[in-house]
Amino acid sequence: MNLFTTLQGSLMESFFPPGWDLEKMDVCCGLGPERLLTRQSHWHDRFEPVACEDLQEFNALMGHEIALAIKRARDRGEKLAIIFPVGPMGMYKWTAYFLQAWDVSASHVYGFNMDEWSDAEGRTLPPSDPGAFQYAMEHGFYNLLGDRTVPKAQRHYATADSLPRYAERIAMLKKEGAKLLVIYGIGRVCHIAFWEPQYAGEYADEAAWRAATHRIGAKLHPLTIEQNAITSFKSRTTRVPCYANTIGPGLFLQADYAIGGADGALGRGMMWQGMSLAVTLQHGANAWIPSTYMPTLPGKLFFLSELAGPLEPELN
Repeated sequence: MNLFTTLQGSLMESFFPPGWDLEKMDVCCGLGPERLLTRQSHWHDRFEPVACEDLQEFNALMGHEIALAIKRARDRGEKLAIIFPVGPMGMYKWTAYFLQAWDVSASHVYGFNMDEWSDAEGRTLPPSDPGAFQYAMEHGFYNLLGDRTVPKAQRHYATADSLPRYAERIAMLKKEGAKLLVIYGIGRVCHIAFWEPQYAGEYADEAAWRAATHRIGAKLHPLTIEQNAITSFKSRTTRVPCYANTIGPGLFLQADYAIGGADGALGRGMMWQGMSLAVTLQHGANAWIPSTYMPTLPGKLFFLSELAGPLEPELN
């Protein structure tokens, strides 16, 4: 007895995105830690998953990778455009630590927050709200860099006014020789930023889907709302907005290098991200599962080892 044998007639019957092949996704989940990291033909030659034994190692290694990218761009005398997530967040203090230790300024960095909570019209939370992603970036990263920080004029947030100009701004930076670094987490529904799986059904084909650079007032999947209730709002679902402004594949698939993180373990064997990680690595690129495109890009995906499984019942 499982989801497949009890789905018909249940409240879950129309819950999942229609493009999901749940049986194929379940096969990915059953691979276990021994086979989950088997290199696939769709992986980029320079894509590498990196297992971390605990959260401290995860934060330090991912933070070092980001700091190294910033340092290398500065050493080359290049500008660097970075698309930043708010989730995961723990690596940013280590990025700041390494840049401070190396005496490296981030004045050549142009930061673009990948998403932000909104209402249906794209109005966002005020920057002073502790739940706002702008608040999180200012306090969790930019302020930690002190006088080496990213200049305020080079920080961009996903507001209804600013987000539609991201593509043009990043294109101009690339014309000036800048590289684009995308930092990302993986959602419960395998989204990147708040680019949800159900959006795939609104495009004529994959090419049109890949070209989409952003959405204003994007409707979020219920699993995304509940994921954030758990991870960011201390289980208080009533505080989580149902919409967001977000970048799309037309931006995150432009990455010259991508640094991902999966740290969704909650302790006592509980987790929310094991299935998402397994599907991201092993399913193969599919517009209904946005995170499956990230292994097609050069970069590293850091993850907590326990997320690799085995993904078998352990009652808590």
